[in-house]
Amino acid sequence: MKILFEDKTILITGGTGSLGQSLTKRLLENGVNNIRIFSRNESKQIQMQSEFSDKRLKFLIGDIRDPSRLERAMKGVDIVFHTAALKHVPLIEYNPFEAIKTNVIGSQNVIDSCIKENVKICVGVGTDKAVSPLNTYGATKLLMEKLFVDANNYVSRDSSKFFALRYGNVLGSSSSVLPKFIEQIKNKQKITITDLEMTRFSMTMNEALDFIFESLKIAKGSEVFLPKLKAYSIMDMKQALVELLEDTGEEVIGIRPGEKLREILMGKDEMRYAWNIDNKYMISNPIFDKADIVKSYSKKPIPVDKVEEYSSDTAEKISINELKRTIIKSGLLENKL
Repeated sequence: MKILFEDKTILITGGTGSLGQSLTKRLLENGVNNIRIFSRNESKQIQMQSEFSDKRLKFLIGDIRDPSRLERAMKGVDIVFHTAALKHVPLIEYNPFEAIKTNVIGSQNVIDSCIKENVKICVGVGTDKAVSPLNTYGATKLLMEKLFVDANNYVSRDSSKFFALRYGNVLGSSSSVLPKFIEQIKNKQKITITDLEMTRFSMTMNEALDFIFESLKIAKGSEVFLPKLKAYSIMDMKQALVELLEDTGEEVIGIRPGEKLREILMGKDEMRYAWNIDNKYMISNPIFDKADIVKSYSKKPIPVDKVEEYSSDTAEKISINELKRTIIKSGLLENKL
């Protein structure tokens, strides 16, 4: 994997977020020339700069809504990881067009700037909420995926490649329930659960980074890659924390506007274009011939034969003991009691 990044210049949009910071740390271990952290949050940039203290990092204040700023930032860049987005579902439901301006128009600005500056690889980081979207956030991320898949129509496959990744919340990230539950137990508060039947996919940050790098290694352009994951129920998560910490009780507060009871990583209709490749799924561009797809990869893709959707309800469940080990490894329990 080091060969893929050695002496390369990388740009990460939304680079001060939890994924951007973890991605930066992993990239610095793989021989990159420099990494440009592109975000609009100056406070997080100052904090990240002091925490990393690496001369290979360049901090660029800017917004993906501003195409001219993006173009300047991308000069000489080899690989772009596009992680910037408005992500908080209830807030976006109240401010839908702001999400469109960032998640859709901003994503197209990233693509246009990559094409103009001859960036070789651009990876769009998506979400399970793009599948059968119930909320505005999911709808904007579905459009982001479509833009990345179709961006290859405007370039030679030998010059640039665009593809998208789709996965759910990462355990321990700022948007997951785990840090919130731990903080509530620390403060002797009841855990606030939206619905007792809720399920989610289980993915650690290290697993997310492995998935990103492995997809980057095999991508040809126009794909959407999905990890193969186990899932957990929200009550199993609560039980794992009770066993690790203490039981402060629970309070059911009801589902939030636009929130789903389960995560869906692949819809039933998408199965017609889905393939098993290595340890992941790949959804191919529907305009591509299946015979050509099989020839494109060094390891032959195998068509997916499932007939039901790929959701956290139907996926294999992670055990409570596995959840406990994952929570301990996350480091989130340290100094929490």
